[in-house]
Amino acid sequence: MRVLYIDLDVCRADHLGVNGYHRHTSPNMDRIAEEGVTFTHCYCSNSPCLPSRAALFSGRFGIHNGIVSHHGVGEVLRQYTGNHPLSYGHWRDLERPFLQHYLWSQGLKTVAFSCFHDRHNAWWYTAGWEELHTFTRKRGQETADEVNAAFLPWLRQHGREDNWFVHLHYWDIHAHYRIPKEWADRFADDPPPPWPDQAAIDCHQSIYGPRSATYHAGYGVGVMPEAIRTTADFKRLIDGYDGAIAYTDYHVGQVIEALEELGVLDETAIIVSGDHGDSFGEHGQYADHGIANEAVHHIPMIVRWPGVTTRGSCGQLIYGLDLGPTLCELLGFPSPAGWDGRSFAPALRGEAFAGWPYLVWDHGIYTFTRAVRTSDWLLIHILHPGCYPYDEPYWLHDMVNDPYQTQDVSAQHPEVVAQLDQCLTDWRHEQIRKGAAPDPLELMVREGPFLYMAPERMIEILGSTGRAHFAEDLKRRLSKFHPGRFGV
Repeated sequence: MRVLYIDLDVCRADHLGVNGYHRHTSPNMDRIAEEGVTFTHCYCSNSPCLPSRAALFSGRFGIHNGIVSHHGVGEVLRQYTGNHPLSYGHWRDLERPFLQHYLWSQGLKTVAFSCFHDRHNAWWYTAGWEELHTFTRKRGQETADEVNAAFLPWLRQHGREDNWFVHLHYWDIHAHYRIPKEWADRFADDPPPPWPDQAAIDCHQSIYGPRSATYHAGYGVGVMPEAIRTTADFKRLIDGYDGAIAYTDYHVGQVIEALEELGVLDETAIIVSGDHGDSFGEHGQYADHGIANEAVHHIPMIVRWPGVTTRGSCGQLIYGLDLGPTLCELLGFPSPAGWDGRSFAPALRGEAFAGWPYLVWDHGIYTFTRAVRTSDWLLIHILHPGCYPYDEPYWLHDMVNDPYQTQDVSAQHPEVVAQLDQCLTDWRHEQIRKGAAPDPLELMVREGPFLYMAPERMIEILGSTGRAHFAEDLKRRLSKFHPGRFGV
């Protein structure tokens, strides 16, 4: 079997046509979905980029593999449980192999077209690929046309071979949007999403922090506005984001055409997913991923498997890292015992499938946050608020009636908070029983989520822009986590 995994960096699931988006962003990916199953509630277990792909390729939650952030102790891989060293001599942990290495050991030709490891110093990603194509020196700044310029010649040469697994990685959807301007302009006449409206944007003016409405960290380049003060600013921003999705989709279409020309499209499994999404107003953040909310963790998952899938959808809760066990089941391989995921292959075959009763996920830059998601509720636990005005340790969101997470209803539903907090506790105890200790996200709290924005710099920005009262507020808030550092 030929398996093509198309990896969309920072793609929100709800901005694809197959998931009901009103803009025509993804006709080629929608075409893939016509012969596959779309999972409408798939989530990454860890974000952002480095933790998410560490979870996918290791098959393990960040609390086990150790990678929960982009810096400090939170970027260090634990190949073994607890505090064991990475490896013993030439031996590998056969119960916890990396996905690419395991597929390679089972006889598949494993090939990657991705600069992910170079961008995030993820050297562990490189083991197990029979071919690893680092085809630019741009470290994730390459565009879809450059990706295809490297991949399509390989595909035309090797596509008719059997038994390969390819990781094909597109970065364009990640800000700053490096697309030709005409791709953003294609949505000039299309209305933006209905939220945030002007009232919400007005409220966001009092939310400070990185990638907030009033401080977009120099994003005012190309198709991106410098700040979000009006719905026109938001439309310009979202036009760029949707244009980047459409630009990527166009190049996905080129790959589909090449498979057709080779005569192997009907013999190639295609998976479309990604690492995480972005907030566009949720919790006051724009065009970035800074908290364990729905917008950041909800990812696409489309699986087209010839001979198995027909057009359908599944609304059960699944993780992105469930893909590994699913591939094993469909390919006829035993699933490694040390992986945390569960196969969703029954849903692909149209069989009864319950999914997970609830999901727990972590976020590790800008804030340190952990969340639990059920079909109806999202509880976010804030371990460290970073440079944001987030005071409450828990936020409860009604995902049925408030999909943009605009209201914290924890005070109105204390029984739900207690129930979901118990889910967090039970999940953590389960991971400890499986060998996860100590918790890397908790270890990061003392260091703080300040890789991309030092608090001193944010305090300086607030003071120099006439918001000294916010600067004092931030000092007060951070002094709880870092006594004496800010003179409070």
